[in-house]
Amino acid sequence: MKPIFLKPVLQEKIWGGNKLGIYFDLPIPSNQTGEGWMISGHPNGVTEVTSPTELEGLPLDRLYKEQPALFGNPREEVFPLLTKIIDASQALSVQVHPDDQYAAAHEGAGELGKTECWYIISAAPGAKIVYGHTAQTKEEFIEQVEKDNWDELLTEVPVKDGDFFYVPHGTIHAIGAGIVILEIQQSSDTTYRVYDYHRTDANGHERELHLQQSFDVTMIPHQTPELEIATEGNQEGQVVHYLTNEYFSVYKWDLKKELVVDLPKDYYLATVITGEGEMEVDGTVYPLKLADSFILPTAIQSVTLRGDLEIMVANPE
Repeated sequence: MKPIFLKPVLQEKIWGGNKLGIYFDLPIPSNQTGEGWMISGHPNGVTEVTSPTELEGLPLDRLYKEQPALFGNPREEVFPLLTKIIDASQALSVQVHPDDQYAAAHEGAGELGKTECWYIISAAPGAKIVYGHTAQTKEEFIEQVEKDNWDELLTEVPVKDGDFFYVPHGTIHAIGAGIVILEIQQSSDTTYRVYDYHRTDANGHERELHLQQSFDVTMIPHQTPELEIATEGNQEGQVVHYLTNEYFSVYKWDLKKELVVDLPKDYYLATVITGEGEMEVDGTVYPLKLADSFILPTAIQSVTLRGDLEIMVANPE
């Protein structure tokens, strides 16, 4: 079996920029391009296969349903994960995501909750994220929101290139200005906006907030999950394991020369975030460049990577 390469879907956002074009050479529709959905079966942005030729043009959601053997005959009815590159030229809104049960009850039977994680590809000097809050009770949280006491309520964290953050459902969060991230998440597009800095559109209107839903789903008090990041390998190549939860595991394949990786799980999602090189699969060599995104199906048991590059990888759990 061959790797399945995919064409990203580019999404314009009020806070987006041009780095997906400048740094990743993607065909951005404007200088307010905020997201590249690199691997997605979600109806709001389904990626299509570009290679192998026998699958070319197939949307990922259809491929997943019609050829489940490629994915280890999974139990999930819809493709469960979504990989994005996000360019925050301006700060994103302060937001929170629901769990699966709340999303199904309030957003429709097919919608999942959203647990996600971020790898900081690049961060401008002084860049920060919002990650958590200070309220100890729901009543305190609601009072601070209603009084616009954001400086007291929100917890800001400085970030730098290479940082990793786990953002479970219920976590108050926002990506700050000047940050580019690789996001791996459940396949969901449900976001509850808590605060948007009173920004207005061309008509002077502020974006909709979702305060009641936010009050319903926010984790109070905030708890920062502990990460046990583990690295295996040598100077030529390493596998960094960041996270395993009930939804996915996340790794970075970080190589300066060569790295051989065994693939025991059903399938893997991968996106090149720096550099270039090549990948050998069952004797066939595939060139890899920045922003290439691909799925390694069940039949592929191992890959050999060569070059100077970093690849963010996930598998469903």
